[in-house]
Amino acid sequence: MDRVTVIACGTSYHAGLVAKYWLEQIARVSVETDIASEFRYRAPAMPRGGAAIFVSQSGETADTLAALRYADVVLPTLAGPEIGVASTKAFTTQLAVLACLTVALARARGGIGQAREVQLAGFLSEIPSLAREVLNNDARIREMAIEIAKARDVLYLGRGSAFPLALEGALKLKEISYIRAEGYAAGEMKHGPIALIDENVQVIVLAPHDHLFEKTLGNVEEVMARGGRVMMISDTEGVARLADRLAYSIALPSCDPLVMPLLYAIPMQLLAYHTAVLKGSDVDQPRNLAKSVTVE
Repeated sequence: MDRVTVIACGTSYHAGLVAKYWLEQIARVSVETDIASEFRYRAPAMPRGGAAIFVSQSGETADTLAALRYADVVLPTLAGPEIGVASTKAFTTQLAVLACLTVALARARGGIGQAREVQLAGFLSEIPSLAREVLNNDARIREMAIEIAKARDVLYLGRGSAFPLALEGALKLKEISYIRAEGYAAGEMKHGPIALIDENVQVIVLAPHDHLFEKTLGNVEEVMARGGRVMMISDTEGVARLADRLAYSIALPSCDPLVMPLLYAIPMQLLAYHTAVLKGSDVDQPRNLAKSVTVE
C-alpha cells in the first residue's frame, strides 16, 4: 500500500495524529488523518492500494461506524473497563496498538530490518517500568494543578508527535475542569496565538529532548519574553536548559521517540485530573458528556 487514512473522533483522533508521525517516519508510508464526522460527508476519493484505519474508544461512535462500511481486521486495545467519561487508558492503549502496527508495517514494507524491529519492540516492552517512573512525579503535578486551577486560559505547545499530545492535554483539561484550553503546534505561535500571551496565561510546553528540541526551546523563549508563565515537561537534560526560569518543570525518563507519546500523555492526564479535583468537578462524569457518542 502507498497510502493510509486514519479516521476517528475526539481523543481517538489525537491517537491517530500521533500514529501519523510514526507511520510516516518509521514505516515510510503517506498518511492522511480525518475526523470521522467530516470524512463521512466530505466523500473523499479513496483510491485502490490504500488502507483505512478506524480508531474508536467504545466501538460505538456513530460517526466512525457510519464511515466504516466494513472491517477486514480488528485490533483490540484490551484496555478493559474505563469508568471515567474522559478517555485516559483507552488513549494510551490505542497508542500502544498503533505503535505495534507501525513496527509491523515498517518490517513488512522493508523499511526496517529484523535488528531494528527487535530494538523497537524492546522499547515498547519498557513502557510499564518507565510509566512507573513517570508516576513518581504525581506530587509535583498536583503542585502545578494548584496554579492551573486559578487560570482562565491555558495553552499547550508541542512539536512533532508532541503536538497531538498538546491537543489531547488541552482536551482533557477542558473536559473535566472546564477551563478554556487550547493546543497548538509550537511553530505556529507567531502566526497568531502569541497575541494571547501575557502574565495571566499559563503555558504548558511538551518538549522531549529530540531533534526538534532546540526549535521548541526558541518558542519557549518567545513566550517568556512576553511575560508568559511556562510549565515545561521534558527529560532531565531538557529541563536543565532553562533551570529556574521555568514556573514549573517535570523531568521524565529519557526514552526513544516511539514511546515518548505514551509516557508524556500520563502527566497531561494527571494534571487535568488534579485540577478538576481542586475545582470540585466530577472527574468521572463531567457535565454534558457521555462515554459513548452514539448519535451524530
